[in-house]
Amino acid sequence: MKFAHISDVHIGGWRDPRLREINLESFRRAVDKCVEENVAFLLISGDLFNTALPPIELIREVASKLDELRQNDIEVYIIPGSHDFSPSGKTMLDVLERAGLVQNVFKFNDGALEFTHDKTGAKITGLLGRRGGLEKSDYELLKKGPLEKEEGFKIFMFHSLLNELKPVDLDMVEGSSLKDLPKGFHYYAGGHPHFVFSKEFKDYGLVTYPGALYPNNFKELEKFKHGGLYILDYSNGKLTHRWEPVVIKDVVSFCIDANSKRPDEVEKEAFDKFGVDVKGKIVTIRVEGMLREGKPSDINFREIFSRLYDNGAHCVLRNINKLTSKEFEELMVEAGNVDDVENKIIEEHLGQINIDLDEKKLTNELMNVFNTEKQGGETNLDFEDKLVKNIVKVFGIKETWDENLG
Repeated sequence: MKFAHISDVHIGGWRDPRLREINLESFRRAVDKCVEENVAFLLISGDLFNTALPPIELIREVASKLDELRQNDIEVYIIPGSHDFSPSGKTMLDVLERAGLVQNVFKFNDGALEFTHDKTGAKITGLLGRRGGLEKSDYELLKKGPLEKEEGFKIFMFHSLLNELKPVDLDMVEGSSLKDLPKGFHYYAGGHPHFVFSKEFKDYGLVTYPGALYPNNFKELEKFKHGGLYILDYSNGKLTHRWEPVVIKDVVSFCIDANSKRPDEVEKEAFDKFGVDVKGKIVTIRVEGMLREGKPSDINFREIFSRLYDNGAHCVLRNINKLTSKEFEELMVEAGNVDDVENKIIEEHLGQINIDLDEKKLTNELMNVFNTEKQGGETNLDFEDKLVKNIVKVFGIKETWDENLG
């Protein structure tokens, strides 16, 4: 019996259309691998989509590939994850299931889980993932006895971070415990944390996380470069597994230390690093540190990006979250309080836009509007409507607003 396991596909998660397409292509490639390996079924441990109601064009692409699996007599067993689960009950997974493309094995009633039986004889069940780890309440209600007594080859699917499997960088993140899972299953198909892990546990069998099928953010692109899936084979009473990478585009990462440098020196260091081949690759640029003079906005990222695209880069991303300016630090010390800092920054940037209004007054009034807090009992719609009306008043076009929108 051969089967495959993926998780955290997060289709639709990237805003950049190039990365969104690579993410989708990773799913296509994983499906192709399942057909090539002639697996009996595919497990998807949550977060097939990045949202419960994804765009129709993405649904169409996913349904097409799932139909290829159906045509090759490959079943797809799935559980909702924290992203594609919806508390309202409206989720695209239900539509895919009604179309006969997947089977949701989360069948939970009064603490009891049912098994879904595959044609190979495998028995599959599992618990979904919820936002904020709220699936813990399901584990507390779970009646483990009947699950543990069931005979045969058993698979338990879950979408939770287990404390026993946490890497050091997630040590402070609250997770569940391996003890929350029913014992005696041959395979525990995990999802949710985006790292690859596999380990045999006494009384529990093989527990794995295949990681995200494609990196879901800048940090993951830097660290993992790509995703992958598990291919598993159960024969002669033994379960073997291997992790198969899914590589669509190579990733080249640059990290630039801006400490005690001027913006032009940061630019030079960036250009000096660009001697490697970036043709057709995704490029990530991380700039960190405190400039000794100038501001982060003085760094000519437009030219840096242009140079990389001229050299054939497929996509260029930057991260400057930890890039700071000594000038701003000195401003904070000199000004002494938040209001003074805000006024000084406003004064330094006056005149950069062409507007026939008192720019300083306008800026202060807009900042006051955006500092407005939502009141208790006020709906999101009423709060947003109030903000928009106050912004319109600041610009002196109240009459037009009232006439057109009421």
